[in-house]
Amino acid sequence: MIGILSRRFGTPSRRSSLLASSGKSSVLESFVGRDFLPRGSGIVTRRPLVLQLNKIDEGQQDYAQFLHTGNKKFTDFSAVRKEIEDETDRVTGKKKQISPLPINLSIYSPNVVNLTLIDLPGLTKVAVEGQPDGIVQEIENLVRSYVEKPNCIILAITPANQDVATSDAMKLAREVDPKGERTFGVLTKLDLMDKGTNALDVLEGRSYRLQHPWVGVVNRSQADINRNVNVNAARLSEREFFATSPDYAHIHGRLGSEYLAKLLSKQLETVIKARLPGITSMISKRIEDLEAELDHLGRPTAIDAGAQLYTILELCRAFDRIFHEHLDGGRPGGDRIYEIFDYQLPSALKKLPLDRHLSLQNVKRVVCEADGYQPHLIAPEQGYRRLIEGALNFFRGPAEASVDAVHFILKELVRKSVGETKELKRFPTLQADLAAAANAALERFRDASKKYVLFLVDMESEVERVGNPTAAAVDRYTEDHFKAISTNVSSYISQVCDSFRRTIPKAVVHCQVRQAKQALLDHFYTKVGRYETAEFARLLDEDPVLLERRQRFARRLDLYKSARNEIDSVLWAR
Repeated sequence: MIGILSRRFGTPSRRSSLLASSGKSSVLESFVGRDFLPRGSGIVTRRPLVLQLNKIDEGQQDYAQFLHTGNKKFTDFSAVRKEIEDETDRVTGKKKQISPLPINLSIYSPNVVNLTLIDLPGLTKVAVEGQPDGIVQEIENLVRSYVEKPNCIILAITPANQDVATSDAMKLAREVDPKGERTFGVLTKLDLMDKGTNALDVLEGRSYRLQHPWVGVVNRSQADINRNVNVNAARLSEREFFATSPDYAHIHGRLGSEYLAKLLSKQLETVIKARLPGITSMISKRIEDLEAELDHLGRPTAIDAGAQLYTILELCRAFDRIFHEHLDGGRPGGDRIYEIFDYQLPSALKKLPLDRHLSLQNVKRVVCEADGYQPHLIAPEQGYRRLIEGALNFFRGPAEASVDAVHFILKELVRKSVGETKELKRFPTLQADLAAAANAALERFRDASKKYVLFLVDMESEVERVGNPTAAAVDRYTEDHFKAISTNVSSYISQVCDSFRRTIPKAVVHCQVRQAKQALLDHFYTKVGRYETAEFARLLDEDPVLLERRQRFARRLDLYKSARNEIDSVLWAR
């Protein structure tokens, strides 16, 4: 039978695990001082049992808790045995199957030390009825997954009435620990050896030498168990057996379950102290990583209204900083605004159908329609105005398109900035409200900008004179006369177009970009300032996934800090 003793780094408890068949349950129960393990023939332990022993104050009642039953306390340890059996069958069924899925059990008692024991399925050579053919290898693989760990101490338990040299437990221990640095040998059933024989050659290291001494134990017989002989009474009987035995009396101080527990505890303490520097370094690194992750996820929010308001404003300012970086060049995106003015607007202005609008045929039509039934006497003022107004109407499209294009880019930058503000990811409600407020502000800026650029276009139609208005009346319907009108209007429109190339970008930047930089969240700040505590709580309602993740990291951080404090106390006590 094979067992493992190992230290669970990161917690202040000692850890060990046991696995085997002959006498294994009794050895394990001797550490606990309670009858609680299932017994029977064949493979009884079919799932790893992670048993955490927790020492409590004297006078308190022993109790047990399973991880899968929540906070339910078991004070009847026969019920613990039944629960182990039921939970095993739940996963493996009743056909002697095994499973690597562990059962987690904690026992609280004044009579234990802080220790974690892992009870594993015992090694076997053949499958019994109802088991698959590969069960032998499956069990061995499961056992190896524990005993191969270099931080484990192997407790190899073998019945004294069997040949130690052929023990499967010792064979596997030798394979994974060839130098024997982690292996302790335990002989059980010394009281059941044939009359006239003893195990002194093994116990005194002559027939099978180990680096650590062999320990012999005498556990309760099946008859003792049937008579409900408790563990404490069994310990007294064991002590008497070794003290009065003619074979073992001279070494009785190095035999028995109590000596085994002390030996393992001392060895465990030695191993732990030797590895404390490395453990401390590992724990410090884990603490550093967890604190960095918690800083990334954000610390828990306050419940005070003033502190909550401060948190909301800080989150808004974090978003605002990222938005400004996009506009000012620290992050990509803002350059697209100036591409609108450098390429899109000039290209749109060049494509305006001004040549068609100022063709001789169209000029003649517009002027004649403007004159009505009374031809103009000197200059066709109404004709000029209609031609200019018609031409200016073409500029409204590019002006509005520039406003809309900048608005689209600003909305995209808001979306990106919201997504890149990592602190906001914790609070989806605040994230959504802030984005909605920013987009609403951009809508207002767009409307103001569009109104202003159209005002610039309309303002250019307020012209007093264009060209030379003193042409002779007799020439008013000649081709040269209409050419002159077209040339004059074209010259004026060309000046206006050049002006629009400068003024439209200035107006858009002033009304939209500048306002977005200076007052994007002003309305939101005013609105939040009037909120009550309930509204603050609504905005700071965290994403459940991130909340659970932060709580999980916080619990792990507390465990590591507790472990570091425990180690520090040990180091200072040395």
